Amino acid sequence: MRAISKPALEQIAAFDARVDRAFDRLRGNPASDRLFYGASELGDFSLVWLIIGATRGLRSERDWHAAARVGVGLAIESVLVNGLIKSLFRRTRPPWDHDRKIRLRRPRTSSFPSGHATSAFSAAGLLAEDDVLWPLYYAIAVIVASSRVYVKVHHASDVVVGAAVGIALGRIGRKLVPLPPAPHIVAEPESPA
Repeated sequence: MRAISKPALEQIAAFDARVDRAFDRLRGNPASDRLFYGASELGDFSLVWLIIGATRGLRSERDWHAAARVGVGLAIESVLVNGLIKSLFRRTRPPWDHDRKIRLRRPRTSSFPSGHATSAFSAAGLLAEDDVLWPLYYAIAVIVASSRVYVKVHHASDVVVGAAVGIALGRIGRKLVPLPPAPHIVAEPESPA
């Protein structure tokens, strides 16, 4: 594996610092703190995605297939990202030395890439197929992924790469495990009056 050049590392660090400063404008706001700390907690172990998938699975048999695909897809994503990819990078996390008004689980794995971002975007991609709620899934993915920068558990570049990996895994999952065809609704002909 090739090492990243010093100028590239400096650009990544500058990007991370710019994004962190932008989040500083929101940090400490009670509403923002509740939103982002809550999203970060719900993203732990892909809980939010398993809940959303299970809820979607209640709508129909086809949606049950989508829910099962998300569950299996997230298990595979977790093994790939947390077990394999993170072990290749060993990036340190942002310092854990600031005051946290809301309790947060402290991760033990490498910072790169963000597992929350990876699972969020892979789950959103798997759930979004043929679902009118697809914008909601991606909005939740953005909130969960960006929450990791907000709570200072990841660098912004960890989240960006995690989102890209998640999008790729979601697309691969959709290709490998397609949903059954959607049922066709046939309109009844009107009876003559």
